[in-house]
Amino acid sequence: MRYEGKLYRALNPVYAREPLSGRGAALHGGRFNPRGLPALYASLAVTTAIKEANQAGTLQPTMLVSYEAEIAKVFDSRDEAALEPFRMSTAGLADPGWRDRMKERGKAPTQIFAEVLVEQGFHALLVRSFARGASDDDLNLVLWRWEEKAPSRLILIDDEGRLAPIELT
Repeated sequence: MRYEGKLYRALNPVYAREPLSGRGAALHGGRFNPRGLPALYASLAVTTAIKEANQAGTLQPTMLVSYEAEIAKVFDSRDEAALEPFRMSTAGLADPGWRDRMKERGKAPTQIFAEVLVEQGFHALLVRSFARGASDDDLNLVLWRWEEKAPSRLILIDDEGRLAPIELT
């Protein structure tokens, strides 16, 4: 499938000046990327992005950014039949113990699934949010490939240049 539209991320302020880097995910690994594989975890709605960024404790300092996206090759994980050839299921995607599996085996099954999708040329994964309080309507797009042009175009919306480098005088 193809995705065109806005995406949202609620960033840890540590990464506020790098909203297109994917560095945090590459350093630590995420549900859908092993360590070393950069990824941007974005949401299709602002409220979903905030839920995603604040899964532990109460509301933490967060910076919200938005993007214009045109992503050509997206795997839609809502299709259970499409998951079967990858030996993945909806329950496997939602596994709350993915971090434990990563520690035990080096990679969680969801991370291995993501690597296979990347090898097959997918730019992103459309997946339901598993954050506390999320519903079936809360969707995320996990990007493994993004750039300023097609077929994986992702442009930060910053019309006023608020994230431009600060010049100290």
